[in-house]
Amino acid sequence: MTTYLYSHPDCVGHDPGPMHPECPDRLRSVLAGLEDESFQYLHRVEAPEIDLGLVEAVHKPYYVEKVIDNVPHEGRVHLDPDTAMSPNTGAAIRRASGAAVEAVDRVVGGDAKNAFCAVRPPGHHAESSRAMGFCLFNSAAIAAFHARSAHKLDRVAVIDFDVHHGNGTQHSFEPEPNLFYGSSHQWPAYPGTGQESETGSANNIWNVPLAPGAGSAEFRAGYKNRILPALTEFNPDLLIISAGFDAHARDPLAQLNVQTEDYAWVTEQLLDVAARCCDNRVVSLLEGGYDLDALRESVQAHVRTLMAA
Repeated sequence: MTTYLYSHPDCVGHDPGPMHPECPDRLRSVLAGLEDESFQYLHRVEAPEIDLGLVEAVHKPYYVEKVIDNVPHEGRVHLDPDTAMSPNTGAAIRRASGAAVEAVDRVVGGDAKNAFCAVRPPGHHAESSRAMGFCLFNSAAIAAFHARSAHKLDRVAVIDFDVHHGNGTQHSFEPEPNLFYGSSHQWPAYPGTGQESETGSANNIWNVPLAPGAGSAEFRAGYKNRILPALTEFNPDLLIISAGFDAHARDPLAQLNVQTEDYAWVTEQLLDVAARCCDNRVVSLLEGGYDLDALRESVQAHVRTLMAA
């Protein structure tokens, strides 16, 4: 088995506007980095479009209808001040969530060793009836609910190392004792959630807020001391990674000092838990990361580690 790489040109076509940080060049940079010879053995798959009924496991039907109906034929439509749709956005969000769901199918079914979904827009801020923070459909949460319904997995975990707290994923997971959400993120920062006191209905939410200026030592300690032990105790049947790379020291949207090698390290640690708990079943989804060079290098480090598992 090998690592599956999901992507699709439709995900490049989503264009929230000039000077917007969540730009098409983000995905172009990621995919260019994965053309390096060291990635020749990735199994490359075109992301399918998701059945919108699967989206409704996480998002209210009226919200899904609103998003799809408001995709413009030309120009842009804003769902909040940061979150805009262009004519290609409808296809992009279907492909992004479709990649996550099919990756779960392939990994759980034993076809893939693990998978990385190089897709956009990101998803972890999207709540059940609200788009925000560049996000429209919460692909990680959709994939987790799909794993439970389609594959009858009892416990699914999402670990999120994006610099911004994934309020949308936490929102969906809080009332669900058999869903685990662990997040390291800068605080204070957008969206203002993610305190340690937010623990969910069954101690199934684990937040590690990091102060502006924190770097490798604090990032790694948060995983060693809090997230990894809690994840191991939860003992998931599947691990989903919300892989945002904007905690990198070179990223312009936050003030953490995580280094490229820290992403390889945290991926190794998560894979070690997956080897012990869930037969190595891991699906990773691209979230944030806005310095194009740092994003490309960090994704390369992450995917190399997935391939070496």
